[in-house]
Amino acid sequence: MNRIRPRTASVLLLTALVALTGCSASGPSPSTPPAHITGATAPATAPAKGAAPVQALPRSLPVRVQVPAAGVDARPILDLGLNADGTVEVPPVADADRIGWYEKGVTPGETGPAVLIGHFDTVRGPAVLKDVAKVRIGDEIAVARADGRTAVFRVRELEQVDKGAFPTTKVYGNTTRPELRLITCGGELVDGHRPDNIILYAELTAVRAA
Repeated sequence: MNRIRPRTASVLLLTALVALTGCSASGPSPSTPPAHITGATAPATAPAKGAAPVQALPRSLPVRVQVPAAGVDARPILDLGLNADGTVEVPPVADADRIGWYEKGVTPGETGPAVLIGHFDTVRGPAVLKDVAKVRIGDEIAVARADGRTAVFRVRELEQVDKGAFPTTKVYGNTTRPELRLITCGGELVDGHRPDNIILYAELTAVRAA
């Protein structure tokens, strides 16, 4: 399967990469997220005085995702592609405790926006990102890679949007540095589905050796 490199991200934007589907529940969830997460943004991180900026990493598949603020330690990572209608796949309900990586994009640590996707809940109950509302600006997302290095990202922005207004360009568009998007569902249940997407935007701030 062909991989979309940063220089060809414009092709990616021509596909119908819009709202995620599959976040649903058959009844009230014990960990229902707030109806709305107020958008918040922090300025881009500047390197410490005299320190070199964090360099982009070569391609290497993600194998583990940790979000300490949300109690997430997920592995192994699922590879997600596209559905027949052009929307991005989400993890199967049977794998609601795992996080998926959009395999047509860059890997975490490469230049560009690496995209991770997980459920908030499913018909079976709370899922891997059930506590996403606990994440704040400045919190860490660590992605261990197959090459033994861990790419450490800092959350810069939190956004909750209606799935019908999914910010495709903002999420999947080219970036000049390594960034990360972590996406799940949110909002109060409507006919068994959550109408919104919650998106965490993060930037690479450190690389840890094995």
